[in-house]
Amino acid sequence: MSHVAYELGTQPACWEQAAELAPARRAVLPQPGERTAIVGCGTSYYMAQAAAVLREEAGQGETDAFPASEFPRHRRYDRVVALTRSGTTTEVLDLLAGLRDAGVPTTAVVGDPTTPVMTAADELVVLDFADEQSVVQTRFATTALTLLRAHVGLHTPSVVADARTALIEPLPADIAGRGQFTFLGRGWSVGLAHEAALKMREASLSWAESYPAMEYRHGPISVSGPGTVTWSLDAAPDGLAEQVRATGCQWVPGGLDPLAELVRVHRLALAVAAHQQLDPDAPRHLTRSVILATGEEAVR
Repeated sequence: MSHVAYELGTQPACWEQAAELAPARRAVLPQPGERTAIVGCGTSYYMAQAAAVLREEAGQGETDAFPASEFPRHRRYDRVVALTRSGTTTEVLDLLAGLRDAGVPTTAVVGDPTTPVMTAADELVVLDFADEQSVVQTRFATTALTLLRAHVGLHTPSVVADARTALIEPLPADIAGRGQFTFLGRGWSVGLAHEAALKMREASLSWAESYPAMEYRHGPISVSGPGTVTWSLDAAPDGLAEQVRATGCQWVPGGLDPLAELVRVHRLALAVAAHQQLDPDAPRHLTRSVILATGEEAVR
């Protein structure tokens, strides 16, 4: 079994542990009314997008999400939360250092407790039980999101039950042999759709795209047709499924909690990788953390 296959299967247990941890770490996570930014890189950025929407939906306060490299340093926030599995990513560490100099409170949610972020951030939430050996993130990302979801009161045991269902129910027939995948979301699940597409690219080298569901009619549907898949991680807008099916595309409706639907996509990514005889533990051109040499960003 690959590392990523093992780790994606442990997600329900990790989510339960994160939900139990959230009340104990309440004081170092964004407080109601705080103007907050959540940052990350790659997968962590997409989880930040989802978490930001959830926090605003819960009425907890204005919340933005940014890639760490694109954080608008001229804006003022009451707190910045950094999601970082490795705790070593250059962009995250550079941002935290700059925010400390500017006097902005920071909290890092991290998987590895022996990394530089432990001293770069003002406060920490350590999810070492969800850390991973794989390059391709699954359980750390979804566990970090579950922590933030539970913190704003939007996590329920049914989410974990749906994740367990996602691990055992059959994938749609004949889907692993398809060559193109599009993932759709609405609200907080738009970030999950972006992450679903990234997983397909990383693990299986598939052509994968992602959009807000209502935007799919505004151009992207033109590439749908026989041999393609469109997967909705959330409830689809009225009439969209029929329009997609009319192109000859395979339509996959989301019936579980959107985070559990992402677990189904994790399984799909591994199935497509196996179909193409790829090793998901050795994704092309990727490393577990992006660590830049001194001055490298300036010359890129």
